[in-house]
Amino acid sequence: MSEPFSVPVTVRGYETDVQGHLNQAVYLNYAEHARWSLLRAAGISQAELIGRGVGPVALETTIRYLRELIAGDEVRVTCAFAWSEGKTFRIEQTIRKADGTVAAEITAVGGIMDLEQRRLVPEPRKLFEELATDPSVFGF
Repeated sequence: MSEPFSVPVTVRGYETDVQGHLNQAVYLNYAEHARWSLLRAAGISQAELIGRGVGPVALETTIRYLRELIAGDEVRVTCAFAWSEGKTFRIEQTIRKADGTVAAEITAVGGIMDLEQRRLVPEPRKLFEELATDPSVFGF
């Protein structure tokens, strides 16, 4: 199996809390950054999604904090989509330090919303396959 898509991130000082470790909300920002980076790598832009009248939505997110991150830490944030039948999909993400230590695991459930109908599209995988210039990034 190939390695999941990932992006590098450096923890910035202003992202830390009074204990000196990465603020809990910033983990979500890192996860979101990796997801949008994967879409761009697949050839899908935010403007293109809006032009089609759809947008990704987060329905559930769980974060397991395993090791602290401090300013200056270099990490990689992975992103792998897990597809099923129906309107939703899972996204599995890991934030890993340069030495290989897993700092956090993030699991999300998402979908693609029809922005006019305000309902999830029935086949999000099919939509991503149609839009992607490089669908292999999704593991198709």
